[in-house]
Formats: sequence, structure tokens, C-alpha cells
Amino acid sequence: MRSLKVVVAAAAALAVLGCASQQIAQPVVAKPAVKYGHPISEADIALWNIDIRTSDGRGLPAGSGSVTQGKAVYEGKCIACHGADAKGGAVYGSMVGGIGSFKTNVRVLTPGSMYPYAPILFDYIRRAMPMDSPQSLSANEVYAVSAYLLNLNGLVPADAEMDANTLPKVMMPNRDGFIVDDRPDTKAARCMSNCK
Repeated sequence: MRSLKVVVAAAAALAVLGCASQQIAQPVVAKPAVKYGHPISEADIALWNIDIRTSDGRGLPAGSGSVTQGKAVYEGKCIACHGADAKGGAVYGSMVGGIGSFKTNVRVLTPGSMYPYAPILFDYIRRAMPMDSPQSLSANEVYAVSAYLLNLNGLVPADAEMDANTLPKVMMPNRDGFIVDDRPDTKAARCMSNCK
């Protein structure tokens, strides 16, 4: 019985040694030289650089859209989630009304009630909508939907057309409802070496 245990232990040890020797005997493959990619072109960066300075609209793209065009785009691509006339739908609440509600205890969060600058609406729609296909709308479609929503909120007339020139000029009702964050840590300067 004892000799059987010795034979089994010896066989196990040989098996482990055999596996280890096979791993050691594997040929060593030379690693490729380190490469860090290639320079990125301005054209490549332009596709990602969609930032808009919302206070003055700097960075808004070329294009335009009217309230009438916006209604058509909205009904084709937005109504399922936001409901008819942007009054709330299956996924999102109303995007109209609420103007002046930030001065009350019952705030109604809509673009017209909370955005200080109209280009914020364009920026948000372009980046995030439609929910199932963000960044799929053309600049013209985003301008048109922005015009439509601003019209529904009573901020532009029914014949309004939005573009990089007209959108920043829309006076939003809550434009003066914000204060500048002047805490010291908001003015911190980036330091990469010899920092204080």
C-alpha cells in the first residue's frame, strides 16, 4: 500500500516537472519595437471638437433651421420620448413652461426656465439626442429643433430662424439667475512642476 503511494507521488512529481519543462522549452518570440502611434491631423481633431462656448455661441457650426423645420424634425425624431408639443412623453417630462419658477419653491425644469444661454440647448441636443442615437442629427436639424423648442417656450416668434448668429442673441429668462462661482479653488492654476 505504501509503495503504491510512493509510485503515485513520483508519477505526479514527474508530471509537474514535465509540464514545467515544456513551458521553459517554449521558443521566445521577440517583442516588436515600441511605437506611440502617429500624429493626429487637424481634420481628425475637428470631428471631436464640438465644444460651444455657451455664453456667446463661439464654436457653433455653420447651418440654420427654422421653427417650422424644427417641428417636422421634432415630430419625426423626438416626439416618442418627449410627447406632443414637448409637453412630456413616455420617457421625459415637459420641455415647455416653468419660466419664472426658479423664484418659487416649485421649480419646473425646462430649457426656458433654467438655461441662462440659448446655445446650451443646441449643445445638449447635438451631444445627447436622440437618446438612442446621440450625435446623429445634422447641424441644421439641431438648429431647427432648438428654434422649435424656443418658440414653444415663447422665446422666439414662429417665423424665427436659428443659426450661429441669431441663437446667442436669444435672451433667456433665467440669464441673470446665476452667480459667478468665485471660490478660491475655482481659480486654481494648473501646475505640473515646481508647484507651491
